[in-house]
Amino acid sequence: MLLAEGNQTSAVTFTLLGFSEYPDLQVPLFLVFLTIYTVTVLGNLSMILIIRINPKLQTPMYFFLSHLSFIDFCYSTTVTPKLLENLVVEDRTISFTGCIMQFFFACLFAVTETFMLAVMAYDRYVAVCNPLLYTVIMSPKLCALLVAGPYTWGIVCSLILSYFLLKLSFCGSNIINNFLCEHSVIVSVSCSDPYISQTLCSVIVIVNEVSSLVIILTTYTFIFVSLIKMQSLAGRKKAFSTCASHLTSITIFHGTIMFLYWVPNSKHSWLMIKLGSVFYIVVIPMLNPLIYSLRNKDVKDSVRKLVNHATSWY
Repeated sequence: MLLAEGNQTSAVTFTLLGFSEYPDLQVPLFLVFLTIYTVTVLGNLSMILIIRINPKLQTPMYFFLSHLSFIDFCYSTTVTPKLLENLVVEDRTISFTGCIMQFFFACLFAVTETFMLAVMAYDRYVAVCNPLLYTVIMSPKLCALLVAGPYTWGIVCSLILSYFLLKLSFCGSNIINNFLCEHSVIVSVSCSDPYISQTLCSVIVIVNEVSSLVIILTTYTFIFVSLIKMQSLAGRKKAFSTCASHLTSITIFHGTIMFLYWVPNSKHSWLMIKLGSVFYIVVIPMLNPLIYSLRNKDVKDSVRKLVNHATSWY
């Protein structure tokens, strides 16, 4: 009996509607998303390369930034290639295994990025509030632990939610009104009671969002107090500039999450959910390397040197 159920589950397929309700926009959307994905891949991989090869960037801040770039690259790559494929082919189906795997990795990198941004907030707190002890406090061992934490928790959350999705049964029409296998749309096409899975997802999302925001708000409260106490205007300006890029990333990332969970899952709001998901999964991974490179003198200098070195070969 269990074997039969397992075979039945493995044979399930889903259809990702994506943006198929706009047939005239398929090619323009493909070109737009392909451009965004290309910039995302080049931007994040370049950021990782620049940080690895430049001795001036061998600091905890850039160590965390390289992992943020890696997460953004993986996050976008989990979803965008399938999105591009579905814009140019008629068959928009995805296997049950493929759908669960896509959800697993998307969840893993989303949770990891949530707490990586919190870790980077702590790094900025130490740099601004304890500059003389920065290198002592942010030791290589602590940095490794701070990076391992978000990845580990991301894996735990993904395994829990994926396990309960696997416990659901599916029958009849398995049409997903989105461009990715997101938790809410998977449970919406289930023909079994998704109460446990939905409750767990809500609890995990709320716990992750609240705990990460508490860490970020607490650290930036201490940073703000330290900035007020600074006598030197130049020192205050320098301290603020080290936090500006990170604050921009946090605002965009968490602002989009809150927008997505405030939009009701009604028939009329599916377009807003899709657009929010596109921004969250496709656009933000492209923006982060641009935000940090445009606002960071060390990164801009490294990019300039790399470009000059590359052009000197021609």
